[in-house]
Amino acid sequence: MTKAATILVADDDRAIRTVLSQALGRLGYEVRTTSNAATLWQWAINGDGQLIITDVLMPDENGLDLVPRIRKIRPELKIIVMSAQNTLMTAVRATERGAFEYLPKPFDLNELVNVVQRALAPDAGGAPEQDPRTEERLPLIGRSPVMQEIYRVLARLMMSDLTVMIYGASGTGKELVARALHEYGKRRNGPFVAINMAAIPRELIEAELFGHEKGAFTGATGRGVGRFEQAQRGTLFLDEIGDMPLDAQTRLLRVLQEGEYTTVGGRTAIRSDVRIIAATHRDLRLLVQRGQFREDLFYRLNVVPIRLPPLRERTEDIPELVRHFLAQARKDGAAVKAIDKAAMQRLKRHAWPGNVRELENLIRRLAALYPDEVIGAEVIEADLTDVSPVEPAAPHAEGLGPAVERHLSQFFAAHKGGLPAAGLYDRVLREIERPLISLALNATRGNQLRAAELLGINRNTLRKKIRDLEIEAGRGVK
Repeated sequence: MTKAATILVADDDRAIRTVLSQALGRLGYEVRTTSNAATLWQWAINGDGQLIITDVLMPDENGLDLVPRIRKIRPELKIIVMSAQNTLMTAVRATERGAFEYLPKPFDLNELVNVVQRALAPDAGGAPEQDPRTEERLPLIGRSPVMQEIYRVLARLMMSDLTVMIYGASGTGKELVARALHEYGKRRNGPFVAINMAAIPRELIEAELFGHEKGAFTGATGRGVGRFEQAQRGTLFLDEIGDMPLDAQTRLLRVLQEGEYTTVGGRTAIRSDVRIIAATHRDLRLLVQRGQFREDLFYRLNVVPIRLPPLRERTEDIPELVRHFLAQARKDGAAVKAIDKAAMQRLKRHAWPGNVRELENLIRRLAALYPDEVIGAEVIEADLTDVSPVEPAAPHAEGLGPAVERHLSQFFAAHKGGLPAAGLYDRVLREIERPLISLALNATRGNQLRAAELLGINRNTLRKKIRDLEIEAGRGVK
């Protein structure tokens, strides 16, 4: 009879040690538990156990620091890391340092049992080699269960070149995910190049992607470098891939199949060493059915699909997001602000059609304009009511001037005579300019030349304002 595997459990929480000991013991495993890292290390160097389950924060040592030391002396020993510090960086570090799997706390017992069985299976793969790096900024925020699953998927993908398709509504953070995959992956020393398909005139997309030769089309007075060439040995992020024309889709499919492309007007094949990450807010399967998106390209891109949830599905992350945006506003020169408990509850009840980006805009706006240190629920209520969608105005409705005057009068009245921070003139103009330019870009489908003509300003001026106002240069603010 085969001897049952021995599982070593290290966690300073007695309740967790008891639960794991009982659950795994009932399945026939021998379980040994400890509350500290020193005992776990001693077991490891003695050659004990076939699997380790360890917490991160223990009284005498960080469990993550122990993982590479154990892997060095016993590379065959699988290690499962658990942590209540359930951020993307924890998942990434656990994977980098050689953990077989990372599980956030509170964990699902059935899921943990499944991971244990996979780890002890004869064909279970080893963990990736350690890839040390310096501390970097946290790219994604949120500790909700749905975000935890995203962190785990991202951690597994960091050191691979698999093509990833990111699905999500506008404002959910698709580019943040793409940047995280690049910045914490094996291509992080290469360039990260992003292109928004909705922001480029359809007739120019192929030249933008693959470059062009002199004389390839009217206005091509020299050779143009495409995004694939710019992203060589790095990552190319194809945002709003659902807006890519069919001709460009055919060229992209060749790159994915053959690993090479030609410039527009060129004849020599160019080898491509680029990781592709695509994103869309559209239903690509529906576009395939309508004949607007190639089915073979869809399957080439949809190797690893990741769905980003709308903010209304992760409202428990709102307090952490708010604290982050307030901190960012302080770095940008805004005064120190806080949100009281009632205001936070009001934020959680909001539907957030604009998702995380809408929340960020609200918090930054209040940090800049609201004079008091603590922001209450009545202020949140007034702001959310002001920016909520309204029916289109009738032809006889008042003009913009009276509407702005009424809004500002309400703003000053709400502050009970208190003066806002200096620079209100520029801030109000910024609040008006941003939606104006965004709507103009929406109306012209992202065509900046037409948008500049519509607004009556120079194209270079428009580009500068898009950059200064941090407007996504596609179909306006998403």
